[in-house]
Amino acid sequence: MNRREFINLAGALAVGVAGADTLKDLMIKGPSGIMVGDAFAGPLPMNRLNAFAKEVIKRKHYAVGYPINQNLNMKDFYKWFVDSGLCNVSMNNVGNPRKESALMNSHAFENEVIEYFAPLFGFKTGEAWGIVTHSGTDGNMHGMYFGVKYLQAKTKQLPIVYVSDQAHYSIKKLADLQNLELRIIPAVPMGQMDVSAFEKAIDPTKPALVVIAIGTTFKGAIDDHPAIAAALRRANPPAVYTMLDAALFGGYIPFSPFKDVVNRQKLAFDAIAVSGHKFFGFDEPLGLFITTNEVFNSQNPFRVAYLNDAVPTITCSRSALGALKFWWQMTRNGEKEYAKQAAYILETAQYQKDKLDEMKYPAWLNPMSNTVFFKRPGDWIMKKWDLAPDHDDRLCGDLAHEILMQHESRKTVDEFIADLKKDV
Repeated sequence: MNRREFINLAGALAVGVAGADTLKDLMIKGPSGIMVGDAFAGPLPMNRLNAFAKEVIKRKHYAVGYPINQNLNMKDFYKWFVDSGLCNVSMNNVGNPRKESALMNSHAFENEVIEYFAPLFGFKTGEAWGIVTHSGTDGNMHGMYFGVKYLQAKTKQLPIVYVSDQAHYSIKKLADLQNLELRIIPAVPMGQMDVSAFEKAIDPTKPALVVIAIGTTFKGAIDDHPAIAAALRRANPPAVYTMLDAALFGGYIPFSPFKDVVNRQKLAFDAIAVSGHKFFGFDEPLGLFITTNEVFNSQNPFRVAYLNDAVPTITCSRSALGALKFWWQMTRNGEKEYAKQAAYILETAQYQKDKLDEMKYPAWLNPMSNTVFFKRPGDWIMKKWDLAPDHDDRLCGDLAHEILMQHESRKTVDEFIADLKKDV
């Protein structure tokens, strides 16, 4: 079909005179077997949509195996979003939020989000540059890419990436995406990087891009940053870039007694990636990426004429709505509320660990963690409570974990323990 034929067909469809055979040719059968053309040709199937919503909301109570805060309160945000008329405006946070742009965006609010969080991670006034990301992995992607460019500017060499085998799988994928040499370091049974193995793996002739896990995916372990830094000093590679993959833990630790773990004035690092939808509570994936101006200034100089600037981010178009949501939540909650929530999830995790200990059920809880991992129960419990599986022969073989988030109470824990007792 050429362009003129397509325009004529579109016009015919608009006035309802296209032949049945023509419409049939245009329709595609989706995975559910529904003809896509039919599915979107008339009134919305509200019964189907409402049944889907009802089922998801029902499952929310049992969603304890993954690090998602289900205590959402987005209704007031969306009411403002609709009442203000902004729901009928398209915005785009493309570009450097620190530069003025003629495009409709929420850069001013995005900058305020970064300025709020940067000091909590030990960045000095005026030292930090950052963005609100699509997700924690988006933050990791920017952290690694920015690190590569920074190290190349210093050494003219591609770095070697070092990361624990217990760190988030995105690091391995992102190293592959950037065609970087990756050295995966084994972890000790509780999940922290084995620093002695790391030191043996360091190549002193090439720059090092080191990813430190602030809360591993399954066991909730925090890598020993001081020991890792000491090993790097002894090996003395040409240049080092240290990135914290803080994901869930980067949300609550700044508001806890353990805040020095993510304070770059206490434990030096060059960049940090944090998930927004985990601790903070959003209805979609969001995140933070924060680095120094020194690192930022080493990034690509590719100028985009129609934007009147260089675009330093990998993702060009970025969500303006995400930045507004983050600003809304941080302004409404503030440090006292976040500190209260941080204490709550840590206390609830300890409560669950104590209950498992009372049963003499094999279970573990790392320091500073809200992740309790334990001997894997029966499949019916795994399915009912949406638990995540893993395996480690150094402990008890098959494992599962529960991540104690804001929507879980001691009553929820007691309900889970009651089920577990039926399974023992």
